[in-house]
Amino acid sequence: MMEEDTIDLAQYLFTRLQQLGVQTIYGVPSDFNLTVLDYVEPLGLSWAGNANELNAGYAADGYARIKGLSALFTAFGVGELSAANAIGGAYAEYAPVVHVVGTPPRSAQKEQLCIHHSLGDGNFRVFSEIASRLTVAQVNLDDPAHAADRVDHALRQCILHSRPVYIELPTDMVKAQVPRARLDVLINRSPPRADEEVTKRCVERIVKKITTAKQPWIIVDGLTSRYGASAEVNELVRLSGIPTSTTPCGKGIVDETLPNFHGVYAGAIDTESNFAWAAESDLILRIGPLDADSNTFAFTALPDPGKTITFYRDSVEDDTCGDEEIFQGLQLQSLLRALVDHLPKPTMQMHQQASPGKPRGLPNPVEELQKMPLPREHDLIDQASFWPQISKFFRQNDIILTETGTASIGSRHLVLPRGCKLINSTLWLSIGYMLPASAGASAAQRELNIAASNGSDNGNGTGIPPLPKGRTILFEGDGSLQMTVQSISDMIRARLDVIMFVLNNNGYTIERWIHGMNAPYNDIQPWRYLDAPMFFGAQKNQTHDLYPIYTKRASTWGELNDILADPDFSRGKGLAMVEVIMDQHDAPETLKKLAEASSKRNFGG
Repeated sequence: MMEEDTIDLAQYLFTRLQQLGVQTIYGVPSDFNLTVLDYVEPLGLSWAGNANELNAGYAADGYARIKGLSALFTAFGVGELSAANAIGGAYAEYAPVVHVVGTPPRSAQKEQLCIHHSLGDGNFRVFSEIASRLTVAQVNLDDPAHAADRVDHALRQCILHSRPVYIELPTDMVKAQVPRARLDVLINRSPPRADEEVTKRCVERIVKKITTAKQPWIIVDGLTSRYGASAEVNELVRLSGIPTSTTPCGKGIVDETLPNFHGVYAGAIDTESNFAWAAESDLILRIGPLDADSNTFAFTALPDPGKTITFYRDSVEDDTCGDEEIFQGLQLQSLLRALVDHLPKPTMQMHQQASPGKPRGLPNPVEELQKMPLPREHDLIDQASFWPQISKFFRQNDIILTETGTASIGSRHLVLPRGCKLINSTLWLSIGYMLPASAGASAAQRELNIAASNGSDNGNGTGIPPLPKGRTILFEGDGSLQMTVQSISDMIRARLDVIMFVLNNNGYTIERWIHGMNAPYNDIQPWRYLDAPMFFGAQKNQTHDLYPIYTKRASTWGELNDILADPDFSRGKGLAMVEVIMDQHDAPETLKKLAEASSKRNFGG
């Protein structure tokens, strides 16, 4: 094979990532990945250069949830273990992260030498064995004849399953030659084709159940978006008029301005009227479920199986009327499109007429917010008023991130404009995740905005129209911020645009409500949070600089409203931090109930 017919393996890998829409590379340099990082800038990619591997992994997760794929580069051993928590979270919550690990040369591994960053026992497979439990595919690029095949396999598995994959790249393989022509054939992003006959039978069965139901209900869960079916679900909700709720993980998938959208259903922790309405529903269409205790309000929001049809990525389970049937070989997007096409118009009209202004027991969040009294100027900021009222600050296409704890639970009461995307954690719940994730989300959003300005697609060859410009808005706890505060440095380095609300309630409030309300282990060292940008190298209050810094503190609604009305803050340019002072014992009512249930379960009550 002539030299012009081949390409360096590292260049092949980065080009493949570019073809799939990846433009920012996350990670930390190490002697085992330095030579591969030499390819980043010449190929037109951006190197994030994170302060540590954990933050790099979290940022890659946030980026992947917006762009559909991300890349993380670490050293083996010390680097990848530092990132393991982030990769575990990405696996648990279906974020497609490509984790590339620079490993020692093949000769050193073969001879089982005592190499730094290893455990010193000559076993170079131990870390890949760990990774096999946290990723859906693992490949070792140790053979030039098969390296390109292995890269393509790993990337397709990452996309197909929307979960992390693990790629080992030995230092002596960076310049290994692979066929250049392979790059002319793009990686197939499409899921396996559905069985048309099975799809037809499934749709006919579901349509029959819907047309005979008196009180149908749709519950949209978070894996709907991971399976790429958000658009199809919104069409079903909009055209059918069927009352629709989400789970915490599913919040932000459904257009919340629709009249038949009724917020997050909280099971036994919800209001009596909502819980009663849910119990009376005679048909539930449950789409993309994630059945974690933290996503189902201690399992109380799980619907009655005898009334439920559950939609997974490639199958449907219908347990209604004691007539159980499982349909295999489906494809969620095409199934939902077929379902919308086959719903009879009289049925859709019936539900559409019943929905506007008639939630039939379920509230409409937009109407509820309009009815809420405005806080008075001198009122202290509390959890009950903050979450619904802050919704008025949001704009179309904002990306909103809520950290585990009071923010994540409080976000149930947010009312989102059309096109907003909400990122939270509903299974892994690793505090500190959301700060670096917001850096990744902001970078992804900037790339999408540039694509929109250029009139192109999302940069991944899918043909999906670009998103109009939005802002990245983070709600972060004081304790969580202390976990991953170096991400503020990453934001400043990359000149990322982030609006950050730091909720200062003097420690771990969610833990206080579970156990140890006044215990010292739930306290944290008070920080001067608003000094963080300056510590990490920014200039204070650079409102007219190319990268402005904005810092303010608010403890009353009058102070907060003045900040929200300030165009230097609300435009979302640069790094804007607002420290919101709240009482350390104040928490959303839902959190208090969940904490009580968690305490009983944890301590045998």
